[in-house]
Amino acid sequence: MSTRRSELIAILEERGFIHQCTDLEALDELAAAQTITAYVGYDLTADSLHIGHIVSIMMLRRLQQAGHRPIALVGGGTTRVGDPSFKDESRPLLTDKQIQHNKAGIKRSLGKFLSFDAGSALLEDNAAWLDELGYIPFLRDFGRHFTINRMLTFDSVRLRLEREQPLTLLEFNYMVMQAYDFLELSRRHDCRLQMGGSDQWGNIVNGVELGRRIDGKQLFGLTTPLITTSSGQKMGKSAAGAIWLNEDRLRPFDYWQFWRNTEDADVGRFLRLFTDLPIDEIRRLEALQGAEVNEAKRILATEATAMAHGEAEATAAAAAAAAQFGGAKSVGGLPEVVVDRARADEGFSIVELLQLAHIVGSNGEARRLIRGGGVRIDDRTIEDETSRVESVPAAGLKISAGKKRHVIIRPA
Repeated sequence: MSTRRSELIAILEERGFIHQCTDLEALDELAAAQTITAYVGYDLTADSLHIGHIVSIMMLRRLQQAGHRPIALVGGGTTRVGDPSFKDESRPLLTDKQIQHNKAGIKRSLGKFLSFDAGSALLEDNAAWLDELGYIPFLRDFGRHFTINRMLTFDSVRLRLEREQPLTLLEFNYMVMQAYDFLELSRRHDCRLQMGGSDQWGNIVNGVELGRRIDGKQLFGLTTPLITTSSGQKMGKSAAGAIWLNEDRLRPFDYWQFWRNTEDADVGRFLRLFTDLPIDEIRRLEALQGAEVNEAKRILATEATAMAHGEAEATAAAAAAAAQFGGAKSVGGLPEVVVDRARADEGFSIVELLQLAHIVGSNGEARRLIRGGGVRIDDRTIEDETSRVESVPAAGLKISAGKKRHVIIRPA
């Protein structure tokens, strides 16, 4: 049984989120006594977040579930500089148009996990204050609180220098700007806690110390452990590339498959970190042995996909996986994908049906499959890639690809 006073710290510890904290006991006392505001920062280097960000996103989600207020800070300002943390080379600089495009995509990623209704969570952009800074006043007021000696000890800088890789003055300023972000959020929203991955520890501590030196305020920093699989692979890496959170970057079926392929030894840990399942249910799933572990993996995949893409997509992905790889069948003997009755009456192109059934991942793949004679609708081979089905009957349509993949499309 947890001895923590606050629900927040008890949950974070029980689920395995805490690696380092500047003062865990004091943070626990504060979170027990009042509603706290905490933030995580995300640079706008792509138009979707990915699995590598999901631990910090889930920390914000736990914070909100415990009755506190999360801030997702996007780096409209710092993206123009680039975080040097554990990078082998400088990031390419983006245009303002690219940054705004990426900001909209990242907001969609975050909206899958956090509720921004009525200010219960906030989305802030550090361009709001960094763009207004004067360089000379900033150096005078804040630069004197950072020593080059100390900054050179941070792993994010030291490792780059040891490998004799360039570290520009632009990037070197990043940690000063991130520290200033914490100060601004503390002043604007009484934000007391910054959270992030273990590689951000040095940057976070800078912000904590700047708040103490400038405003005399106790701020806190908390980092998560680096999440690796049991085989030592960094979480979120795959042969196919990044596991994106937005469906226009990665279809929900592939997202489901990523989680389904979790190594046996990681299932319990990932259920704790990446789902909302109660701990008692997770313990039950952890106790499964042998082939039964596959059931725990299916639950992990479905719960994680439902969080990112909704229950309908998660169920459809599980059904499509059953069609391709065997496993649970629907009542009719084949996996089903259910579509809205009104949408079914509008009809679909064959290409659309193949994607709806999660048989293909793109229009091009669908057309190639049709041209190769590998697609059948109700056992009738489709030869024209521009073919349409004018409506889906109440009994449904059987979509087949090759000899083994079959999915029922049914209206409801």
